[in-house]
Amino acid sequence: MSTEDFDYELPEKLIAQTPLKNRSSSKLLVLDKDTGEINHEQFSDITKYLHSGDVLVLNNTKVIPARIIGEKEDTKAVIELLLLKDLGDDTWECLSRPFKRLHIGTKILFKHNLAATVIQKKEEGIVLVKLEYNGILMEILDKLGEMPLPPYIHEKLEDKNRYQTVYAKYFGSAAAPTAGLHFTNELLEKIKNMNVTILYVTLHVGLGTFRPVTVSDVTKHNMHSEYYEINAQTADLLNKAKEENRRIIAVGTTSTRTLEANISKYHTFKEAKETTNIFIYPGYKFKAIDCLITNFHLPKSTLIMLVSALAGKDNIMRSYKEAIKNNYRFFSFGDAMFIKSERNVK
Repeated sequence: MSTEDFDYELPEKLIAQTPLKNRSSSKLLVLDKDTGEINHEQFSDITKYLHSGDVLVLNNTKVIPARIIGEKEDTKAVIELLLLKDLGDDTWECLSRPFKRLHIGTKILFKHNLAATVIQKKEEGIVLVKLEYNGILMEILDKLGEMPLPPYIHEKLEDKNRYQTVYAKYFGSAAAPTAGLHFTNELLEKIKNMNVTILYVTLHVGLGTFRPVTVSDVTKHNMHSEYYEINAQTADLLNKAKEENRRIIAVGTTSTRTLEANISKYHTFKEAKETTNIFIYPGYKFKAIDCLITNFHLPKSTLIMLVSALAGKDNIMRSYKEAIKNNYRFFSFGDAMFIKSERNVK
């Protein structure tokens, strides 16, 4: 299977640069993965496709305002760090720029009395730093840091909260679980009132978000690992839904990877706090989810491979062509897609 199989041409004007004023007013392409039928809706109309008894699973991770800009203590050269992973004891894995200016022992000074000392240099711009500060780190980052927007977004984000879901709870991500950006509290309340069970898992989105697939053979790609949590109550409710043959609908590829990693490992849903490097591409047999709410993904990315595994590559490529023809907005701040199946609907 070639990475080139997952390429497509996208006009640059369709890459969404800013979020819409109203989260749920984005477009929604509905693809029936069993019949191949496509419908066009507004995201708030997702309720037309949900049924009593369905289970909706959302990722409640919270994005760290992790892009911080400071200067070297000795030369005053400007250095940018993107905090990616908390390794404990105030040690962080970071993406750094410019990488070549940093050496072991380099000290970088930021505002609000935050400092970082390089303790290890790795590959591809990655360094480990030890942070020094007074107070609570997340409060300092909230004042100092910028949201780590993907490189294809060039516009300034006016409101940091628009790169968070309305249900974001636990800090830890280097990128937003973007499928969830379309939900408002009002829409979630409406869905709850339809007798749809809403459950939350946590997966902290990591470095892999910024890394394209560079090998020509898909199966040779080394997937990054990410930390996830499923609590006991959520696992029990998911198992009950499976037993009763009710649909499990994942919101986003991160929720999908969490659920599929968990059930693949334990053959049932089980409470867990661990990492996963599950890589889902065509040929994978889904064990956890029935349907998926997602955004439109980058060409040749692991995410377009995941949705192709669920809906079929031909269906996905045809849907993307249709979305381009209808001027859908793509990627993080773009429009949404619902990959549905009416199987398991009573």
